[in-house]
Amino acid sequence: MFQFHRLGSAQPATRIPFADTQERSFNLTLTYSPALTPPRTLTPRPVGAPVGDRKQHAPAVRGHPMDVRGDGHGEAAVEGLTLEQPGVPGRESDLGERGIDTLPGFRGIGPVRIGNQAYQHSQHDVYGHAVLASTQAFFDHRLLRPATGDDFTRLEWLGERAFALFDRPDAGIWELRTRLDVHTSSAIMCWAACDRLAKIAAHLGLSSRAQTWSARGDSLRTAILDRGWNDKRQAFVATFGGDSLDASVLLMSEVNLLAPDDPRWRRTLEGIRRELKRGNHIYRYTSADDFGVPKMAFTACTFWYIDALVRNGAIEEARELFDGLIESRNPLGLLSEDIDPATRELWGNFPQTYSMVGIINGATRLSRRWDTVL
Repeated sequence: MFQFHRLGSAQPATRIPFADTQERSFNLTLTYSPALTPPRTLTPRPVGAPVGDRKQHAPAVRGHPMDVRGDGHGEAAVEGLTLEQPGVPGRESDLGERGIDTLPGFRGIGPVRIGNQAYQHSQHDVYGHAVLASTQAFFDHRLLRPATGDDFTRLEWLGERAFALFDRPDAGIWELRTRLDVHTSSAIMCWAACDRLAKIAAHLGLSSRAQTWSARGDSLRTAILDRGWNDKRQAFVATFGGDSLDASVLLMSEVNLLAPDDPRWRRTLEGIRRELKRGNHIYRYTSADDFGVPKMAFTACTFWYIDALVRNGAIEEARELFDGLIESRNPLGLLSEDIDPATRELWGNFPQTYSMVGIINGATRLSRRWDTVL
């Protein structure tokens, strides 16, 4: 359901509105960019998928530089390559968003829209996501063809972009439409690109490249810990120099930028619990965005929060939240992008890849070791 064969990973979906208001009435989506989905769709695959799958889908993750060079453009300079702007499998150049007045929309909540204005956005976190999605291919000996030094060389341009763009304004993971900021989550993922490239290089015995990427990762980490932290809020915040909390900083623990017992991380987790948690669900943020104040919780954020709780030893709380999400699935076992914390009604993209993968990751994280139950 969540795979597009030629590009490896995509997100086919219908979309009902994000909420029961016209401001968030995105009724129809055919597919999202394959660039945005690989880490969440590939991460759990070794649990039950054939070991050849990562090799089969790796060209999608590494595919942008290959595609540029394969289309007759030659050895493009790094600054000429980009992975930031979403696309679709057909490679259409115009995904302009427009309304269809003749369709009433879900429950009469119009307008129905096609296209996605986000295709014009720059989202710098995608470089880290792409490197993360490829990293296991260098370390997993079960693969039919583990990645090689040549593959590493072809990944380095992603790190170059991440290093160059980590402190540049972008639309961020939430695809904000009317403002650009230096988003902490984008910087975190740019750090992850440099950090994983350093680890890959060391694994391959490329000591010079390992030193280069390690030094770059260290410089990004220092900047994130300094500029992403708000001393007054006692938390890592949504943007460098900002003061709003955002659930996307939960990725900081997931990618191992900070240890779970770091005092700054614990205070951030407490701030998210205090300000973004409603019942058993987590909001992306509670400040107004392009469409007003969000009304629904974002399911993937709740799964990130569950992961963070487990890492911090709050197993029972994490299990309670996980069980609540499982109970919120529809009769086919599917979850959407958003959920009403009060009614548990599903809204937004349906089904949502990130949410479904969250079930796998959450179950894996909460599972006890066999030697503790046998």
